[in-house]
Amino acid sequence: MLRGIRKASSNWLGKAVMTVVMGFLIVSFGVWGIADIFKGFGQSKLAKIGGTEISVEAFRQIYNDRLQQLSRQFGRPLSQEQARMFGLDRQVLQQTIAEAALDEEARRMGLGVSDAETLRVIHSDPNFKGVNGQFDPARFAAIIRQAGYTEQRYVAEQRRVSMRRQITGTVSAGNEPPKLLMDAITRFQNEQRSIDYIKLDAAQAGTIDPPSPEALAAYFEDRKVQFRAPEYRKISYLMITPEEIGKWNAVSDEEARKIYDERKDKMGTPDKRQVEQIVFPNMEEATSARNRINASFTFEDLAKERGLNPSDYDLGTIAKSAIIDPAIAEAAFALPSGEISQPVQGQFGVALVKIGKIEPATVPSYESVAATIKQEIATANARAKVNELQGKMEDERGGGASLTEAAQKLGLTAVTIDAVDRSGRLPNGQLVANIPRGLDVISQAFNSDVGVDNDPIQFQGGYVWYDVLGITSSQERPLDEVRDQVEAKWREDQISSRLRTKATEMVKKLEQGGNLAEEAAAVGSKVESAKDFKREASVAGVPSSTITAAFRTPKDGFGQSGAGSEWTVFKVTDVSVPPVDMASDEVKRLQDSLQRGLAEEQVAQYVAKIQKNIGTTINEAALAQVTGANNN
Repeated sequence: MLRGIRKASSNWLGKAVMTVVMGFLIVSFGVWGIADIFKGFGQSKLAKIGGTEISVEAFRQIYNDRLQQLSRQFGRPLSQEQARMFGLDRQVLQQTIAEAALDEEARRMGLGVSDAETLRVIHSDPNFKGVNGQFDPARFAAIIRQAGYTEQRYVAEQRRVSMRRQITGTVSAGNEPPKLLMDAITRFQNEQRSIDYIKLDAAQAGTIDPPSPEALAAYFEDRKVQFRAPEYRKISYLMITPEEIGKWNAVSDEEARKIYDERKDKMGTPDKRQVEQIVFPNMEEATSARNRINASFTFEDLAKERGLNPSDYDLGTIAKSAIIDPAIAEAAFALPSGEISQPVQGQFGVALVKIGKIEPATVPSYESVAATIKQEIATANARAKVNELQGKMEDERGGGASLTEAAQKLGLTAVTIDAVDRSGRLPNGQLVANIPRGLDVISQAFNSDVGVDNDPIQFQGGYVWYDVLGITSSQERPLDEVRDQVEAKWREDQISSRLRTKATEMVKKLEQGGNLAEEAAAVGSKVESAKDFKREASVAGVPSSTITAAFRTPKDGFGQSGAGSEWTVFKVTDVSVPPVDMASDEVKRLQDSLQRGLAEEQVAQYVAKIQKNIGTTINEAALAQVTGANNN
């Protein structure tokens, strides 16, 4: 397929096709996706846009792919309920519909993209370039295979991407954000303020006497809900992953050394040489030049005579594999240090090659890599074992065995947590310690129930099975059970109330002509300063709420901010707005951002108009079934 495109790109028309940049169009709803799966579906459709139908299974594949991508970003699996909370279901639906609408419009307009342009787009993608900066066919094949594409399908998809960009690029062309808007935003972002401030903490609140039994009881009665015992669940789980299984199996030195012997030539660094070459147009000229080189006329003299700079003929210290021309590579790595080759017929002409410093290949010792090799072997063995155990586990569960029973039959041990709340805390308030980071088994358990046969969670290349063994409902707790917590919360509220009152009184005195230093001395505090900070700044020692309040306060004005046992009283001592340089990099970045936003909005409106014109219908029941909304 790529060879065919390459052939087509050799003519002048193919080379003249407009330049496009490969990749996803950055619009809020996402325009690109796997559109070829939209064709040919009649039954079980989830949506129809004009003449294009999106099947339930096609949408399910796209939705699950995006859910997995989002899970990887968060570092833990996300449930379907969590995905819906993020709005993933509607985002993916809007994306697939928008893609189909643009494809319909491209067909209506008779748009097309040449093989030459499609090839250029693929070859220009940095993801497909090798160490030499050139397109690497092997890397291309590996990446698209990992993403689930065949070469033909990927090429066809990129052709559609280019057609969509023809449309959206035309729609959004010429958008220019108003200079007045850029000036206002830049001034807003760059405005700086300076303050003098006093910190108030628990020390300035004074002595807080313990509450009377009646006061504490009344306080508790008004806030019972804050001190309720949360819902607890008793759960058990079994984790079968390559890492876990790898811990069970010891790898012998004999097995590891065998792998070492097979790989040692590739594990170290290869032989490297400083290679210099001068290329001649023909053998006669190269031979004549080689014959002139002697003690008084060096290789370097020859290079200068031919008007070459060192960067023109010095390839640097490189490995044999880094030399593109095989003939030159063979000649260079056959010569000793300091030698100059006889003329070598290469792919790009006849060359003289000189070898400088030689760096011999290095091979790491077995001892230095033994642990890594053993881990690789253990993990590889464990992957096969995971699949075996997964099948056996499902058989046991399918036969009615509980998680604990199934684990015992397979010689495994399930972990049981007697009581855990939704936040992952035990009744003593401590976090559960034996759940691996990133394993979201607790929230999954709270979305299940006792006796439910739950699907396993995919985790770290393996699976985690879990059961809910019991549920203890949330319930009110008597004051005697939570007295210490209630008294601590009462004390916090008293401190906060006193500090708020004190801060308010201080601001009133300052506004009436008081002095910040005198007010600080009166409460045993001191005046501190923060200079020239912006709205989004993080200033050491200054709460973010104080920074926000300072930008609501005029110059020479006073204000307060805080919560709990940390309050601040401040005076704005300076307000400055640097002049706007419309040619600065900052303004250019802002302009680009605003321009993208305007383009996204314009494209979104255009796509919405297409959808309205050609007609769009959505099977909400099918959407709910795919995204799990009908399971609630």
